[in-house]
Amino acid sequence: QVQLVESGGGLVQPGGSLRLSCVASGFTFSAFVINWYRQAPGEQRELVARIDSGGGTNYADSVKGRFTISRDNAEKTAWLYLNNLKPEDTAVYSCHVNLRGRPYWGQGTQVTVSS
Repeated sequence: QVQLVESGGGLVQPGGSLRLSCVASGFTFSAFVINWYRQAPGEQRELVARIDSGGGTNYADSVKGRFTISRDNAEKTAWLYLNNLKPEDTAVYSCHVNLRGRPYWGQGTQVTVSS
């Protein structure tokens, strides 16, 4: 079955960095776009970054220049590097894949930015 497992979240001070990982299984990872979303309490879910099968990337304006998405198809893993973190980056971060019209989500990992 399709599984996405995130890790790497935590509590970090403003200006700090984290690396989030998304390990996939149950589908041909290399063939699909992988998305990272985040959702803060009381807010709508926001698409943060995406990476296509060829390595092309897109970012939300709010994270451009601070976050970097990458993938290793052999390891079936995608990463989201979060740099220069701000309190407004506090959210649950989840990876997502759409397989033939059906969305799959990981369980999410909490990122809290606070002094």
